[in-house]
Amino acid sequence: MGKKIRGRFAPSPSGRLHLGNMASSLLAWLDARSLGGEMLFRLEDLDPERSYMDYALLMAEDLRWLGLDWDLGWPEDPGYAQGGRTVLYEEAFAELSGRGLIYKCWCSRAERLAASAPHPGEEHPGSCRCRYLSGDELTARLNGKRPPAYKVAVPDEYVTIIDGHLGEYTQNLAHDGGDFIVRRSDGVFAYQLAVSVDDALMGVTRVVRAEDLLSSAPRQRWLIETLGHTAPDYAHAPLLTAPDGRKLSKRDGDLNMEELRKRYSPAELTGRLAYLCGLIDRIEPVMPCELVAHFDWAKVPCGAIDITGVF
Repeated sequence: MGKKIRGRFAPSPSGRLHLGNMASSLLAWLDARSLGGEMLFRLEDLDPERSYMDYALLMAEDLRWLGLDWDLGWPEDPGYAQGGRTVLYEEAFAELSGRGLIYKCWCSRAERLAASAPHPGEEHPGSCRCRYLSGDELTARLNGKRPPAYKVAVPDEYVTIIDGHLGEYTQNLAHDGGDFIVRRSDGVFAYQLAVSVDDALMGVTRVVRAEDLLSSAPRQRWLIETLGHTAPDYAHAPLLTAPDGRKLSKRDGDLNMEELRKRYSPAELTGRLAYLCGLIDRIEPVMPCELVAHFDWAKVPCGAIDITGVF
């Protein structure tokens, strides 16, 4: 008997869901449901400074309004909110640390970004100089006022995922991605660690999300497998873009659900999303449940989708 198929919604409550979020959510739901699988709702409220309960509740309500349901998770079970799962991240962090894979990093954000693209011939590609500090220099950092962040030291090896939409994607962890932060200097656990731990422990087998997160998939697979779990299968959905080429975002307030719900019924909005995603050949009202039987990733375009003329 095969493993139980389980997809997930995993929104961050930093703002109202927008059109791009809804497109990815629709594809995630169809992906799992077309395979006879479950859906769970996880609230990614890791960052206390950017998480708002009002938005969290609206997100759940917006998904249900569109007809995207789930079988387990938040808000019915508060254990599916990342803000209450710190002890689980502590355990994973301790395991990685005990294996010598964690080091302190004092680099500023600007320094980290500058070092994120290793140059050919570097002795330690993708890692920062903090990984190799010793002696007086290390003592000075430890005694300084700036608290460190914590990075995981990745191996110089290739990780390949077979993306359910985009096909084979390979990344050298050290050269292409490099060591990455797993705990911030303020003590908050970072996205990469929390998502990896949660996908593993929650039994997620299908991760569908926007294409701008494709580069995270190899490091998350490596992290999950390093912690002794089986990584999910990934499929990355196309980004929706405004007429000027910008990807839609919460920050810009582009076509958020407050406005969309004033203009469209659930079936009308789903029909337009389904048309953009190649699932139907003309704009017409349709509910998500009507799309399940004929869902196929081969219908979904690769690359960004311009919403001009549809929204």
